[in-house]
Amino acid sequence: MDINTKKIKKNAFRVTKERGKTASRVRVPGGHLNAQLLSMIQEIAQTYGNGTVHLTSRQGFEIPGIPFDKIPEVNAKLQPIIETLGINQPEKNKGYSAAGTRNITACIGNRVCPFACYDTSAFAKRIEKAVFPHDLHFKIALTGCPNDCAKVRMHDFGIMGMTLPQFEPDRCISCGACVRACKKKSTGALTSVNYRPQRDHQKCIGCGECVINCPNMAWTRSKKKYYRLTIMGRTGKKNPRLGEDFLKWTDEETITKIILNTYDYVTEYIAKDAPGGKEHIGYIVDRTGFEEFKKWALKEVEISPETEVYTPIYWKGIKY
Repeated sequence: MDINTKKIKKNAFRVTKERGKTASRVRVPGGHLNAQLLSMIQEIAQTYGNGTVHLTSRQGFEIPGIPFDKIPEVNAKLQPIIETLGINQPEKNKGYSAAGTRNITACIGNRVCPFACYDTSAFAKRIEKAVFPHDLHFKIALTGCPNDCAKVRMHDFGIMGMTLPQFEPDRCISCGACVRACKKKSTGALTSVNYRPQRDHQKCIGCGECVINCPNMAWTRSKKKYYRLTIMGRTGKKNPRLGEDFLKWTDEETITKIILNTYDYVTEYIAKDAPGGKEHIGYIVDRTGFEEFKKWALKEVEISPETEVYTPIYWKGIKY
């Protein structure tokens, strides 16, 4: 059977080691879905695949063992899943129209976790709407707080939730619980001055431990959502490294705009001979220099007064 492998990869099917068989990749932005979709994935796996499903490291599903000639039927079966998850699709019943930007991953967020500062799945879906479909190779991950359960610093863009803790002195009973929690579990941003907690803004990472540990609700989370944006983390064979801080105390609008600007930057500078037309953003930044990336990333972005921009950024990690 004559197969255009480039075409099926773009359609989010993998070329597998089993001759004549492929695997369907199912996107789940933010890693959250209605349980009713699981039965649809089960049906595809049992009817067209080998009866198994792989839960990927990027919180999606991969259904292996699908014959190449069954791809159109599988795409039709994927349609209600794609629609329910709200994924952009130029043509119905044709499956996914791109496989570049990887599934946007997220921790469980504040729908469940008491440590999380925001709804990670909701923000992940907002980013999904803005960036997909696209053929460029981007990896984006969101975590609800600085505990970083989603390991966001290993991605091109890592989004970490923060809160600007609000203190009501009239509710404080001078127990010192917040100071002890900050010292043991966080960065020691709180100290006791005249039996009252005093916060060092430079040390504070917005984790909310003071809020969680205060017995009298003297500390509360800020109504406004804040984020730390890390950039250019990567794994892989060549020069793996953790992402570095780019913005601190920023907002969703700014982060979304920076990601979209980076697509323009990569389109301009991606290596023309990049294998498979893909090149990690970090390699491009290494080639053009950080200041050139920053110029593109912050184009027409209005930085709020409380946002801290880290510059210059020095990359760390293994060098080959």
